[in-house]
Amino acid sequence: MGERKIPFSPSLLIISSFFFIFLRLFPSAVADDAAIMKKLAANLKSTPTDWTGSDPCSWTGIKCDNSNRVTAINLASKSLSGTLTPDLNQLTQLQTLALQNNGIGGSLPTLANLTNLQEVYLDNNNFTSIPSTFFTGLTNLQNLSISQNINLEPWLIPASLADSSSLVYFYASNANAVGTIVDIFGSFPNLQSLRLSYNNLTGSLPKSFAGSGIRNLWLNNQVLGLSGPIDVIGTMTQLSQVWLHQNAFTGSIPDLSNCTTLFDLQLRGNQFTGVIPSSLMSLSHLVNVSLDNNNFQGPYPSFGTGVLVTLGTTNNFCNSKPGPCAPQVTTLLAIAGDLGYPMNLATSWGGNDPCQGWTFITCDAQKNVTIVNFAKQHFTGTISPYFANLTSLKSLLLNDNNLSGPIPATLTSLIQLQTLDVSNNNLSGLVPVFPAGVTLKLTGNKFLGSNSTSGGGGGGSPESSPGSRSPTGNNNSTSGGAKSSHGRSGLIAGVVVAAVIFMGVVAFVICYAKKRKQKTGLVPLPQNEKEMGKNGAVGPSNGYGGFGSELQSQSSDTSEVQVFDGGNVAISIQVLREVTNNFSEENILGRGGFGVVYKGVLHDGTQIAVKRMECAAMGTKGMNEFQAEIAVLTKVRHRHLVALLGFCVNGNERLLVYEYMPQGTLGEHLFDCNANGYPPLTWKQRVTIALDVARGVEYLHGLAQQSFIHRDLKPSNILIGDDMRAKVSDFGLVKNAPDGKFSIETRLAGTFGYLAPEYAATGRVTTKVDVYAYGVVLMELITGRKALDETMPDDRTHLVTWFRRVLINKDNIGKAIDPSLDPDDETFEYICKVAELAGHCTAREPSQRPDMGHAVNILAPLVEQWKPSSHHEGDGYGIDLHLSLPQVLEQWQSEGTSTTVGGDSFYNRSIMSHGNTQSSIPPQPSSFGDTFKSTDGR
Repeated sequence: MGERKIPFSPSLLIISSFFFIFLRLFPSAVADDAAIMKKLAANLKSTPTDWTGSDPCSWTGIKCDNSNRVTAINLASKSLSGTLTPDLNQLTQLQTLALQNNGIGGSLPTLANLTNLQEVYLDNNNFTSIPSTFFTGLTNLQNLSISQNINLEPWLIPASLADSSSLVYFYASNANAVGTIVDIFGSFPNLQSLRLSYNNLTGSLPKSFAGSGIRNLWLNNQVLGLSGPIDVIGTMTQLSQVWLHQNAFTGSIPDLSNCTTLFDLQLRGNQFTGVIPSSLMSLSHLVNVSLDNNNFQGPYPSFGTGVLVTLGTTNNFCNSKPGPCAPQVTTLLAIAGDLGYPMNLATSWGGNDPCQGWTFITCDAQKNVTIVNFAKQHFTGTISPYFANLTSLKSLLLNDNNLSGPIPATLTSLIQLQTLDVSNNNLSGLVPVFPAGVTLKLTGNKFLGSNSTSGGGGGGSPESSPGSRSPTGNNNSTSGGAKSSHGRSGLIAGVVVAAVIFMGVVAFVICYAKKRKQKTGLVPLPQNEKEMGKNGAVGPSNGYGGFGSELQSQSSDTSEVQVFDGGNVAISIQVLREVTNNFSEENILGRGGFGVVYKGVLHDGTQIAVKRMECAAMGTKGMNEFQAEIAVLTKVRHRHLVALLGFCVNGNERLLVYEYMPQGTLGEHLFDCNANGYPPLTWKQRVTIALDVARGVEYLHGLAQQSFIHRDLKPSNILIGDDMRAKVSDFGLVKNAPDGKFSIETRLAGTFGYLAPEYAATGRVTTKVDVYAYGVVLMELITGRKALDETMPDDRTHLVTWFRRVLINKDNIGKAIDPSLDPDDETFEYICKVAELAGHCTAREPSQRPDMGHAVNILAPLVEQWKPSSHHEGDGYGIDLHLSLPQVLEQWQSEGTSTTVGGDSFYNRSIMSHGNTQSSIPPQPSSFGDTFKSTDGR
């Protein structure tokens, strides 16, 4: 009998093939999950007793699918400790990771590319760090909480979180998150709850909040404080609970009439100003609102019954109970609204009578406002048409601000108006025709048009083109035209006569001043407190809190006595004691070699920094530096040089008053950003800071009326404002620069690592020693390394020597760049250009180094590549490439000091402690959206 053959079956072959694949793949996958779970069991301590054996699917808290792949790890509140295994992201079928309310520590493992992961609960543990890839590729993530992990190293909320487009809840309160809130919220159409309280987030609310569906928003109690306006909140129509308290938000409350489900609004402890909008008081669901510790103005708010309201004592409402404000108060507040409700008006305009001590306001005997003097207050916004309601107004001074927009035509109705000064703003449009007798001052407004036919020195009419209207109001009239011609001729003749008289008066004053100087010499420095009180007598407010009118500076050289443009140089000790709370410990900003720096707050809210020094501690060197700072800073004014606001000689004390720079020094941002709670500087910020410094030093070297050498340029002497713009500080070692290319011999001073070799060897200096130090600063900006770092190997200790070797081959630059920059190809090319400039600036021979003007020319186009997208951010800082070189030089020469007030070169900042806790997320998704009570001390 023959052998029986089994017929061939294609279907059997397919089944066999799949079975073979299953045997090859799935047992391996299951085995891999089991191996990872065994590692997790080994790393954790106090695990459940049944966590033994080879099948993790049978362990407490572990769920698996039909293929024995791990899909859930639920171990909430199990008293676990230890650490997590780093390969946790190899559990590719994992959907839920719930480890909240334990004591697990160590670094969090990356969860990158766990595409099935939907829920992550890690709050209330002891984790120490978050990898940068933690959120990458979590495409199905819906709920995540890492709140209450206070031991985490500072970390940035990454842009990769945008991968999680299905996100519904994101909780990271009290988790040491730093930096700005990343602007990615347009990626989360389903996001309902965002809780980031008790962190160190800074900057403004992201624009992508606009129109989002967020219902629960917690951003309260940031260490340094979120800032800027909150207008975007008014577009978030789904909001029900908003916690923004204990931050640094400014501006007014926006219109919230579309936020109809809002029931809880916490705004206390900010810097809000303006009038409480009626839209807030009319919200039908509102039950809880806190507005205390702000500077709100206007009518006392009237909320509905059942609404719990806290108002505190710092707000400046016009009345102590609901009701309208007086008409003039209402008008002035509307005017302040068009200026954005400035803080100095919010803190000084209290009560219901503007004639009772309101700053910048003058009234007549009948209590009618006659003068509004807003000159030199750095106000932004527009000129309010509500000025027309002040019918007794005679003088309106708005000069030297940053106002934009047109001059309102309604101002022409002010029949008693005598003077309108809007010079040196950013106004545009045509000038309305004012009545004869009104003195107009319009200069310094590049885009402001004017018509030569205005009567009484007025501008052109918005309704007519230049020359089309006669003084009588009749157009195309022969007689009217003749009158107009005669009127213009008479006006021109009058102007000529006035100009001749004015020039004669000026000549007389100059001659008199020169004779007086030759007779008396320079004004000596006051030697005691009594004399300081006389010279620094408090006078009319000029924007620096009442330091008095302009006073001659008192320098020790033989140049012309200068007029200090920012206020009195001499300030009484009584004023400084008052604004620093009698030099209290709470106001200390830092300590240096010669004294202590205190923060002060003037009556108008302006912040200052006061360096207080004792003669005995200063010695001869310190006294010389004190005199040098005064001698230099009373001669130079530039937006990128820290301004000296005043000084005081009080017995054995010497005090210097500077601008206050809120963001500390460049060194703190470059080398100690984590310790100070700062996010790493971006390349845009670094190259902009480099340009700011270059402009400031260029001005010292050649654009000021007298040339100077700084001699101590370094990151700790470069201060940063809230706008992340830089100013050069510490002028105690400044020397007058010699003419031409000659050098001068001087005592060796400065900081090792930044000293040019010829200066260190010979003691002779030119402006090129500053260029060398500037090149070192550029290298530090590129690499994130210090000029001298003894923790590095010997061949890399000295930054300049090492960086020169790097520059030999362009390919080496990529390895030398600060890792936090992570540049793309285009940015890398710009970094290479700056690196090349740094190499030229640190050339061994001074003659081979460029001037600072060359550095400005190299960097300005690079900064333009990253021109800010918002109009406000870029105001005043952009370079108009269409300007001619003389126009650019004129623009640079006229640059003044910015309105941000700053500090000293030896700030030491401490981060505020905070430890209040908030409720953690319930472990089950079903309770994830529940509203629960706060334990943050509300």
